Amino acid sequence: MSLIHEIKQKVLKREIITPYQTLQLFDAPIDELCNAADEIRHHFCGNTFDICTIINAKSGRCFEDCKFCAQSAHYNTKCEQYSLLSVQEIFDSAKYNADKGILRYSLVTSGKTLSDKEIESVCQTVRKIIRSVPIRVCGSFGLLNDSQYKKLYEAGLTRIHNNLETSEKNFPNMCTTHSFTDKITAINSAKNAGMTICSGGIFGIGESVQDRIDLAFSLKELGVKSIPINLLNPVKGTPYENNTPLTSEEVRRIVAVFRFILPEAFIRLAGGRGLLADKGRSCFLSGANAAISGDMLTTAGISIDTDMKMIKELGFEVTVKDE
Repeated sequence: MSLIHEIKQKVLKREIITPYQTLQLFDAPIDELCNAADEIRHHFCGNTFDICTIINAKSGRCFEDCKFCAQSAHYNTKCEQYSLLSVQEIFDSAKYNADKGILRYSLVTSGKTLSDKEIESVCQTVRKIIRSVPIRVCGSFGLLNDSQYKKLYEAGLTRIHNNLETSEKNFPNMCTTHSFTDKITAINSAKNAGMTICSGGIFGIGESVQDRIDLAFSLKELGVKSIPINLLNPVKGTPYENNTPLTSEEVRRIVAVFRFILPEAFIRLAGGRGLLADKGRSCFLSGANAAISGDMLTTAGISIDTDMKMIKELGFEVTVKDE
């Protein structure tokens, strides 16, 4: 019996697997590993596929120093800068995406947090969307407080996105203006308000294999069921501008190992997917079952029509499930 088969059987039986066991998977034969991960995905999730889109609802001028981010004011990236978009602009975008078959739509804003005035505008936007557009509304607003999360939830926003980004140990190497603990606190506040959580990481920032595993287990401990896998797209002017993008095989391995650790999650290919020659197709055969479609925050993405065609060809069924 191979190591992969042995660990796979434990996962299928819902038995606990250890960080040491998953570390061994990073050296396992890639095709066997990915096939096993896809089997785990099908066992726990069937052929359901969660596809979402995002809107860059507020851009640039962020005073956080995340080293991967084109929107940080610490770096000269010539990123487009604008304040929170109007209610109508965001509504029109949500309707366009819903008409394309998208079932989940997220507002993403730059900066560490939002003011109470901005929260009121977002709440007005959410209420307008859910009154007449058949789409779930999510948000990524940084580190909000308890009352702000409560207001958003009461307005109809059902899910908060807040990436842990990397392991707790590696986090200070990536960002010094807020902490891993700040992220955990914000996530728990959103959960306490009644929201589900979308949280993942960014890969290719110089993290170790152990950092990747530690991140996955942190997400597991938090009970996160929607997990974006972002791939560093090196942006000129940021500290990571000279990082070498991950290979397709490295990304497939990350996706597969995350599936072993988080068997019931929607593992979502997110930013940087366009760097992959096959646009993520091989990852969707390696355990991934969700994606962000359309343009990303500051980089071009993959069109909704292209993604919908690929999802259908792979035998998935687009659905939406809140957990």
